[in-house]
Amino acid sequence: MSEKKKFIPFVSPDTSMSEFTVRALIIGLVMAVVLGAANAYLGLKAGMTIAATYPAAVIGMAILKALKGSILEENFARTVGSIGESVAAGAIFTLPAFFVAGLWDPFFTPGHYITSTLILIAGGILGIMFVALLRRVMVEDTELPFPESVAASEIHKAGQTSGGNSKFLFFAMIMGGLVKLLGEIKLFAVYWEKFVVFTKQTVASTGFVGQGGMMLGSPGISPAYMGVGYIIGPKLASLNFSGGVIAWGLLTPMILYFLAPSFDLNAMASAFMASDPSLTADAAMNKVWTSSFYSIWRFIVRPIAIGGMLVSAVYTLWKMRKSLIAGIARSVGDVKKAASGQHVDTPRNEKDISFNWILIGIGLVALLTFGITFLIFKTTPLVAVVAATVMIILAFFFAAVSGYLVGLMGSSNNPISGLTLTALVVTALIMVALGVTGNEGVASVLGVAAIVCVSAAVAGEMLQDLKAGHILGGTPWRMQIGDIIGVVLSGAVMFGVLVFLNDGDIAKGVREGYEGGFGSKNLSAPQASLMAILSKGIVGGQMAWPLIIAGMLMGIGFIMMQVKSPMLVCVGMYLPLDTTFAIFLGGIIKGWVDQITEKRKFTAPQKVNVENIGVLLASGLIAGEALMGLIIAIFAVGDIFLYDLFSFFQHPPFSISLIVLALIGFVLIRIPVRNAGAPDAPMPPSAM
Repeated sequence: MSEKKKFIPFVSPDTSMSEFTVRALIIGLVMAVVLGAANAYLGLKAGMTIAATYPAAVIGMAILKALKGSILEENFARTVGSIGESVAAGAIFTLPAFFVAGLWDPFFTPGHYITSTLILIAGGILGIMFVALLRRVMVEDTELPFPESVAASEIHKAGQTSGGNSKFLFFAMIMGGLVKLLGEIKLFAVYWEKFVVFTKQTVASTGFVGQGGMMLGSPGISPAYMGVGYIIGPKLASLNFSGGVIAWGLLTPMILYFLAPSFDLNAMASAFMASDPSLTADAAMNKVWTSSFYSIWRFIVRPIAIGGMLVSAVYTLWKMRKSLIAGIARSVGDVKKAASGQHVDTPRNEKDISFNWILIGIGLVALLTFGITFLIFKTTPLVAVVAATVMIILAFFFAAVSGYLVGLMGSSNNPISGLTLTALVVTALIMVALGVTGNEGVASVLGVAAIVCVSAAVAGEMLQDLKAGHILGGTPWRMQIGDIIGVVLSGAVMFGVLVFLNDGDIAKGVREGYEGGFGSKNLSAPQASLMAILSKGIVGGQMAWPLIIAGMLMGIGFIMMQVKSPMLVCVGMYLPLDTTFAIFLGGIIKGWVDQITEKRKFTAPQKVNVENIGVLLASGLIAGEALMGLIIAIFAVGDIFLYDLFSFFQHPPFSISLIVLALIGFVLIRIPVRNAGAPDAPMPPSAM
């Protein structure tokens, strides 16, 4: 108890200051929807999201400072604004799996909207309820550094005396959106690729005749991907790109070499020419090779990558086993303390939602899960009861795990997809043991996994914000109520965001001759595709076991070679080459910036300034492209394509694309280095 009294928050518990205000709530809700939509776009395309705490802190602070708001209003707005990213993460990791698994086709129906919204809201509220139980022990645990929470609180503190660097964020958002728009109206090519055909060759010892080729390609002209690479840095970006090199430079060409002699290439070329009379014979043959290359990558190499992802997820959790056990022990102890109800005169900055309301909230989510499983997915009452019970146990377990890991590493490094994967496998095995099969079993597994995923994501983000609020002197129950409102709104609109992105890509695919939607080249949705394959494989018996097992053995090989992040390599194999290449380029740019800071002998405050501004620029590029991509998708759903209304070139030159790449690189290097500040300046707040 004496240690608790030693801590003094930035705003005293006795201070009367505006906090839960209408304007702060509205600002937070708008940010929750916008940042959630941007992360949904990014996650479906690249398989990863960015933590929204930092952008939400900067944007909320900039707006509320202009409105003469208080620091606790800023804290409240950031809390509500960042929760949309967690709901988006839970949505993109699971909901598209219903489409990929063939359960929801078409993706949008009123029933699917209701089911999705209930799943997202149930998971989000459950995560908040569990965090209300865990908050006191975790935020006061001196062994948990909460790096991003400390950074967010320092941003708000610094904003009390300075205008901050929000201008860099907004500038980069405009730039990212503009580049996306100009690429859409064909000012430049968004990527370049060319298939180089190898002549037929005979393997001397066997007499086998092989023929194939190699796909050469460029980085995608994507500010968002380059921003992701900049944020994760050169080492992780290189690991991700190494997976792309393995998939596109080794496995796919090798498999094509052995399979190509069995293809009737002339018949395939004739079919292309019949569907498009403008094609020449050479162009049709090139299209044959290109489509064959992509088909092998999609239907053979991707399942191998999935096997590697599965092993990598298990390995990641195994490495964290000590943290997981410690997190569970703390959680159980905290529940016992909360249940005793000994508090009488609790200070404002220590008040959570009451224990009775927490139990009511958990009970209502359990009933809702029972209703979804029994009434919507048409299972038996026994299966529905088991599903609700498993969901509560797993959700509590992973909420504790998620919160503890966020306390150690921050929400940016929280392995939500790995936790969800484990929940899905456990649920699927239980369903099989109960004799559940077919679409009902697959849907039940995905539904439970989705609720657990959203709960874990929201729990981690909520605990991170509660720690920042603990430092600043915010009121926990107000932040928790604000997040419940944010979860309800984000859950109500997130399915609509997914529908626009999915239907927009389907419409574009029909127009440009590819199979669009979730799982396509443009919306690869790697985690959701993995969930669909695993659930159908375990429950429905449709898993491509030989390829999956080969990938699992490959993952074990990566682990034995002590690869730093096997999961990142396997995700790189799963993603298109232009995506991993662009992420790699962003990482190289970040490495270049680091070299410049070392060469110029920048002081510690200057290095932190460079880091802050660089992360702001990268975050802005991501958000700007994502929001413009969402607008373009909305037009596409209405069968309105911007390049029909206006386009610069029918076949845009790639030379302009290189200029755009150079410009993005120049901005990410020049602006942070130029604004490093004076060598003797005081230490600014760190970005991460």
